[in-house]
Amino acid sequence: MITIKFFASLREEVGKNEIQIETSEQLTIAKIWDQVCDGIPLPNHVLMAINMEYADLNSLVEDGDEVAFFPPVTGG
Repeated sequence: MITIKFFASLREEVGKNEIQIETSEQLTIAKIWDQVCDGIPLPNHVLMAINMEYADLNSLVEDGDEVAFFPPVTGG
């Protein structure tokens, strides 16, 4: 089972806080976004992580992983 989490403005845009999926194939983060976001295009500059480590769209996700999508963080 793969857990996918959406944070901040992405949570509102996607309409989901967290979702879990089961898959028998190896997926990239890009494929996961396509599967769970109902055709919503991935916004520019979205950050992604697998198990709390930054990743990119081509990173492979395995069973048991947690994937997170979040907007860029700004500070002041």
